Amino acid sequence: MNELFMLEKHTLKILFVINTGAGSSSRDWSSLIAEYFVLKKTIIEIYDLQKNCTIEGIKEKISQFAPSQVVAVGGDGTVKLVAESLIHSHIPLGILPAGSANGLAKELGISNNPEKALETLLMGVTKKVHLTNINEQLCIHLSDIGLNAYAMKKFKHQGIRGMWGYLIASLKVLWQNPLMQIEIETNGEIHHLKAEMIVIANATQYGSGAVINPIGKLDDGLFEVVVLKKISPYEIFKMTFLNDEYDAEKIEIFQTSSLKMRSVRKVHFQIDGEYLGKVKEVNADIIPDALEIIVPEVS
Repeated sequence: MNELFMLEKHTLKILFVINTGAGSSSRDWSSLIAEYFVLKKTIIEIYDLQKNCTIEGIKEKISQFAPSQVVAVGGDGTVKLVAESLIHSHIPLGILPAGSANGLAKELGISNNPEKALETLLMGVTKKVHLTNINEQLCIHLSDIGLNAYAMKKFKHQGIRGMWGYLIASLKVLWQNPLMQIEIETNGEIHHLKAEMIVIANATQYGSGAVINPIGKLDDGLFEVVVLKKISPYEIFKMTFLNDEYDAEKIEIFQTSSLKMRSVRKVHFQIDGEYLGKVKEVNADIIPDALEIIVPEVS
């Protein structure tokens, strides 16, 4: 009886939260996960996200199953939803990249190869990361105002998908996106700026691989405010397809743990790929050591 108790006590229990509608792949994640763990001493549970799923529903499942780790199977939106369910819980978050945008997974070096990503869950290490609270919403990756947020709105309602669709949407809004007049308060200092786009960057790069914040770190207790003063069609193309950095001469970066940002007029706004309409004010604060994420061990 004692041996059975010890086995149960130390058996890894993994809850997989699967967004079956994520990405464009027809991959059967439930079957793939079940096959991978069939000979391993691991108890697994599959939780398929429903259309109107809530954080409370995920939390209830976590409470019932009492997992050793919870794995988000989907894109950045799915990762954000699961992260909100785990914040300050000390239960590690795993990621199986399965969405059209997998920015955080790419940031953390988690492979797009399903078997390698599954292997990370068993052989990886945990990394504590900070998150940001932006206008009372959790941000795990990147938020911005201006051109990119506007392009996301256009992209959502047009027929062309993928990178080419995003490029077309971005070029359309480039000519309809007047310079924003912004007041930024960071570290007790106030700056008045004109910009086409401002990014609140918890990480370094977008899901496309384009580096927007070359100095960003997920565990330094700071986030960056990246001000893009001028964006050209070539830079949009570069960001979409070449995974290259923006022109440093057209960028100004502020590093801080809190932000107050005010615009003269309402501007387009997004968090982690979700378009949230127009705002005149954006307030952000760091949430230190908010989440433990399972990442590949660096050799």
